[in-house]
Amino acid sequence: MNRIKKVSLCVLGCSMFAATAQQPAVETVLKDTIQIKQLEGNLEIQPVKASDTLGMATFPEVDTYDQRFQELLYSHDGFEYMFDREDEVVDLDLSDVELSTDTLKARLQRINQGTPFQIDYNPILENLIKKKLKYNRVYLERIMTLSDYYFPLFEEQLDRFDVPLEMKYLAIVESALDPKIKSRVGATGLWQFMLPTGRLMGLEVDSYVDERMDPMKSTIAACKYLNKLYDIYEDWDLALAAYNSGAGNVNKAIRRSGGRKNYWNLRPYLPRETADYVPQFQAMMYLYTYAAEHGFKPQRPSRLMMGTDTVLVKKKIHFDHIAQALDVDTEMIQYYNPSYKLDIIPVIEGKPHYLRLPKDQIASFVGNEEKVYAFAKAESDKAEKPDPNLLVPQSSITYTVRKGDYLGKIANKYRVNVSQIKRWNGLRSNNLKIGQRLKIMTRGSVATTASTSSTYKVKSGDSLWEIGKKHGVSVAQLKKLNPDKTSTLRPGMTLNLK
Repeated sequence: MNRIKKVSLCVLGCSMFAATAQQPAVETVLKDTIQIKQLEGNLEIQPVKASDTLGMATFPEVDTYDQRFQELLYSHDGFEYMFDREDEVVDLDLSDVELSTDTLKARLQRINQGTPFQIDYNPILENLIKKKLKYNRVYLERIMTLSDYYFPLFEEQLDRFDVPLEMKYLAIVESALDPKIKSRVGATGLWQFMLPTGRLMGLEVDSYVDERMDPMKSTIAACKYLNKLYDIYEDWDLALAAYNSGAGNVNKAIRRSGGRKNYWNLRPYLPRETADYVPQFQAMMYLYTYAAEHGFKPQRPSRLMMGTDTVLVKKKIHFDHIAQALDVDTEMIQYYNPSYKLDIIPVIEGKPHYLRLPKDQIASFVGNEEKVYAFAKAESDKAEKPDPNLLVPQSSITYTVRKGDYLGKIANKYRVNVSQIKRWNGLRSNNLKIGQRLKIMTRGSVATTASTSSTYKVKSGDSLWEIGKKHGVSVAQLKKLNPDKTSTLRPGMTLNLK
């Protein structure tokens, strides 16, 4: 294994190469320095990342265990039919694959023998399958690649709740396997739950979290909902139709058809979108089953759900801070954690929230948890904080105009603006009358009265404007009271205030 030495660059007039060669051991890398990596005599200069400054602990032996388990996971392909049947697609002309009606009928019959759904040939389904084969090949291969990440999760929960495993294709029809997608009417996530239905199925939705976009929780909710619909109709095709359009529309279609309950007999009475819904589902079932026969070659995914793990988040933290601490891309964290709407994982009593990442990143997080939280807090503390002076509740006083008063003088006295006094009192001009009562809004200690002192001793850094504002005197008045002193202020000088 190559040995990599990390040292800090020190520019002190000495040769950089000589300084590097004399470095005997690995030094702690300081923030805002340059990192030099020496690899077999070659130098590579890189900026130091946040993760380099934290002194992250490592556990090589445990990393080996993780690597072995990762290899085991990735050596298993639950969808071998999509990748390894090259001998069956030799010499296919992929630009214009033909599908005869007889072949389609035979294949649909074989599918129908192994599924609780009623998959029968009809011209509508044939046209839909051929249309997808001709115009949607790139889209379908992308979906097939993505499904290798989501389908193991779907199948685990479908099996747990005794829902047919073929229901995994429903998520493709609903969302194209995009967990953050939102329809024009607000249906959200892989399973396209509307807000009321999602909450009915136990999904949390608030300003921070939308569990309709959580792959695991939304899949569990979809299984529960599909089971409830099946309990109503005792037919999975009708349960599918009700999932899309609502049980009310399915019930009306049954009445309008004269009491028929076969989906294809109800189809003319269903909303247009739902009329295409079950055929879309059945077309996806066919295309996945016979993907190799039609020449689909999806790429093997670089990410598997089985290759990830979760950790309970104990302190509020932003994705950006996790990314910097672990030296990973924020986009990767977003991919694995789509339910956090603001890229922030909140900590709320009674509502645990988890971070999902690849197992090696979770191991790094767990082994350096306090350092990660400390780094995140330090970064958050750099953000601009509210000015406490602006948070004091306002109150009002009444000021009676005296001889010699004008709006600027009163404004200086109470540290407000002339425009504010005019707005508070509905004044259209700057003219005042002796005895006139003015409403002045004050904010705690911000409002002051005029100084009772008749003189002021100038301090270093003082200006006429600051002195006048502090003591309720205008700059013009100060100049008039101190004609020989105001051109140049000097510390120790005494100014008349009255």
